[in-house]
Amino acid sequence: MMSTEDGPKIAILGGGIGGLAAAAFLRDQGFHADVYEQAAALTEVGAGLVIAPNAGRLLRRLGVLDRFVERAVRMEVGWEFRRWENGAVLSAENLEEGCIRLYGEHTYTAHRADLLDALRSAVPESSLHLGRRCVAVEFEGDRAVLRFEDGEAVRPDILIGADGVHSRVRAAIVGPTQARESGICAFRALVPAQKAPDFARRRAQTLWIGPEHHLVHYPVSGEEAINLVAFAPAGADSVESWTATATVEDLLAEFAGWDSRLVDLIRAAETPGRWALLDREPLDRWNRGNATLLGDAAHPMFPFFAQGAAQAIEDGAVLALCLAADPDHPIAALARYEELRRRRTARLQEVSHGRSHINHLPDGPEQQARDLRYSQADPLKKNGWIYEYDPEAAVS
Repeated sequence: MMSTEDGPKIAILGGGIGGLAAAAFLRDQGFHADVYEQAAALTEVGAGLVIAPNAGRLLRRLGVLDRFVERAVRMEVGWEFRRWENGAVLSAENLEEGCIRLYGEHTYTAHRADLLDALRSAVPESSLHLGRRCVAVEFEGDRAVLRFEDGEAVRPDILIGADGVHSRVRAAIVGPTQARESGICAFRALVPAQKAPDFARRRAQTLWIGPEHHLVHYPVSGEEAINLVAFAPAGADSVESWTATATVEDLLAEFAGWDSRLVDLIRAAETPGRWALLDREPLDRWNRGNATLLGDAAHPMFPFFAQGAAQAIEDGAVLALCLAADPDHPIAALARYEELRRRRTARLQEVSHGRSHINHLPDGPEQQARDLRYSQADPLKKNGWIYEYDPEAAVS
């Protein structure tokens, strides 16, 4: 194990879930990393997320799961698909028993801020540099240079781009990448639990599916709130942003005519956010010289398998293990990291993309066949390739 004093100078651009996960796993392997975040405080906009067993095991390995579950909610039921017009249950899965039996860890739901808080607890305050806005990422030969708004230039031995879907590091590594409009927009909102109908307060991840739309809800924040995320055809005013807002009336209009219980849940929501889902092809490469990508900067994906945060956490674990396995050859370690991660994340990008069509089928023979498949499926077991993943086994 390399000591933090003698190790390479590692810079992580971005202090979100991926950046903090990388810093925490690097520290666990004996490295020191500096995290540069443009925000003045580490906060997570957005709302809820799902932490499936593949990510939960890694939080446990980091020693932060106990802190995470102080506010996270352990799921008892998942993949509960309901029909749009009457709430008829098409399928449901016992997560409480199945996740432990198959994968050795529970599935949790949480507010994004609570996951960020847990990861931050594993990163020394001295590693965090807030209010540092990067205005350019350049290369001097094969070495990356970060240039900040205050005029400082940072020349790390290793640069990790964890700066999100609009990544400056990605642009410097692979050039401009084109995003296509998917035709889908997403709404997100929180409902105070005391205002939510009883069915929405259960420890269940529920998906209502119907023509051109679907909506997911589950409890978060110590069961004090219900997270909603809904998908609908994109309008001309949709943008790719975590901070754009809509109105409750906009969201109600999208689900007019759906089961009245769902409509009541939407009516109780706080101001929804609304953003466009842009479609991006998997990248051919993540690395250039001493720089690499991680999380949404490397593999933004539709949220239909709830694996965005989990894959960023896996990235951090694998990257740290690769560097620990070959500390004297960091460029080779970055190449190994890319080799191990790019195919898996590309597959998840692709299957997440495909789910958007399946969930939005109009009523008819194709929809009836889908509903029959759902009633006969065991998604927890079928998706074992996602949930059984072990970074240590992958690297070794």
